Amino acid sequence: MLTVPGLCWICQMPLACAHWGFCSRCAKALPIPPPCCPCCGLPCANTHSPCGRCLQKPPAWNALIFVTDYCPPMSRLVQRFKFNATVALAPALARLLLLRILDTKRQFQWPKPDYIVSVPLHSRRAWLRGFNQSDLLARQLSHWLQCDYLPQGIKRIRAAQTQHQLNARMRRNNLKGAFRVDFPVAGRHIIIVDDVVTTGSTVAEIAQMLKKQGAATIQVWCLCRTL
Repeated sequence: MLTVPGLCWICQMPLACAHWGFCSRCAKALPIPPPCCPCCGLPCANTHSPCGRCLQKPPAWNALIFVTDYCPPMSRLVQRFKFNATVALAPALARLLLLRILDTKRQFQWPKPDYIVSVPLHSRRAWLRGFNQSDLLARQLSHWLQCDYLPQGIKRIRAAQTQHQLNARMRRNNLKGAFRVDFPVAGRHIIIVDDVVTTGSTVAEIAQMLKKQGAATIQVWCLCRTL
């Protein structure tokens, strides 16, 4: 079904600025996540310092920024974007993430990223789908933030079983040896862009590789974090 330009993706009302994708009313009505740890992105009491989980076992990344929990209407939009090939949603969804990033930047003085990378798909899956949703988001963000994007910076060198069919332990094992880093990492501030972070296994595998190669800081940016 063709989408009429200039309408809000949620309520279908006309937009004052067509390129925004969402009207101000729908954008403000998006579910507000509970107080979450700035590091792992999971619920906690203090939003300004790492939670007890992160203090005991820090993740491979330094911060995780997301728009909402994986729930309607964002879950429906992500599914439409990802599985129905509605690539026209990419700028609107990326803008929501950008606003969240800028808001977080006012609270935490993170260094400007040197590189943005996206979670890659295996070549066969990318061919079947016709696009990589994380790549489309990363391209928009890198353009707006004037930051270098490396579309081939992380390569998927081994196909794996679809993650949503597996539990947390199986997800971790499923991704061992699945990625390769193809750019200079040491001393760089790096952003990993994904659409949805559930257990964090995928971004953790990539972040761990970047950390071992000497990345200065690593942040994860995503549309949804499953809480």
